[in-house]
Amino acid sequence: MRTVITVRDLAHLKGRGDKEFVAPADAILTPSARDFLRAQGVNVLFDGENASSHPASAKPAAGGAYVSTAAAVAKPKPEHAKLFNSKASQALKEQMICVGHRLWKREYVDGNGGNISVRIGENEVLCTPTLVSKGMLTVDDICMVDMEGNQLAGTQKRTSEIFLHLEIMKANPKARACVHAHPPHATAFAITDACVPSCMIPEMEVFVGKVAKSPYETPGTKAFAETILPFCKDHNTILLQNHGVITWANDVERAYWFMEVVDAYCRTVVIASHIGGHFTYMPSEKVGDLLKLKKGLDLPDARYDLKPADYCACEFRPGASCKSDGDKPAASDSSSNAMESVVQMVTDEVMRALAK
Repeated sequence: MRTVITVRDLAHLKGRGDKEFVAPADAILTPSARDFLRAQGVNVLFDGENASSHPASAKPAAGGAYVSTAAAVAKPKPEHAKLFNSKASQALKEQMICVGHRLWKREYVDGNGGNISVRIGENEVLCTPTLVSKGMLTVDDICMVDMEGNQLAGTQKRTSEIFLHLEIMKANPKARACVHAHPPHATAFAITDACVPSCMIPEMEVFVGKVAKSPYETPGTKAFAETILPFCKDHNTILLQNHGVITWANDVERAYWFMEVVDAYCRTVVIASHIGGHFTYMPSEKVGDLLKLKKGLDLPDARYDLKPADYCACEFRPGASCKSDGDKPAASDSSSNAMESVVQMVTDEVMRALAK
């Protein structure tokens, strides 16, 4: 059986200043263990083998980080190297790193989950690598691919889910940056039959609006990437069924904002549902005012061509309808009948007690 090395096995290396770690020749390092070693600036050598010949070996990259040789890209073409190392590219990489760290700190991603992309040219896109924690990203981790997903530059291997981002960018030229994550409250809606309700908080209506849900497909596949095509023109936030959330915008900071907005909103809805009572909804004409504002900001919304009565139509939970114009959801016939039976039972008991 091959040896599996985890972060726990490497804890003794923290802060020691070691430059190399010798592992058994058959060892497998977990992604978290690799991230830990990279953060400590430690190279991996495999006992009895030349490190560069081992499939899980690592080699130094700029800044003291270590990456898999299997992920390394051949020397990029001069024009790609120039763009990849340009001042504008470096600034965008810094933004991506900042967003990655914020995703991790807010617990929107775990392990090596989530990915970020920014379109930097007509056919060039910067993206995060595979198998690297977003909480430990560095500028040297960023890759560059073309619009078909072929890697053009970068010492790390690009994420397999970049195709999802590229489909959005192809279908909607306004999509210059995408952020994919697994924020818990929004993802909870992605794994249930519940719909994210509308018309309750103005900021949600303006920045995100109605949230679409794409059907499930295996992540990293072409079929998975194509699931979002019906939604990416009229929505900037899409729930990926049984998976997570993807947002897009004209820059990576705004795409990240939408991720925060949708998860905070879903969290509020979940908390409110525990409080009990009825949700209150903004009147349709007031939602119309917000849609006019939103259109002026050049943000997409699937409701621009709808009648006001349809602005808020959805079901939060199966059988629980969302009413617009501030009306409270009407109770179903079955629940009304049950309530009447309870009231009648209590009344009968009171009358019997008074008659004694």
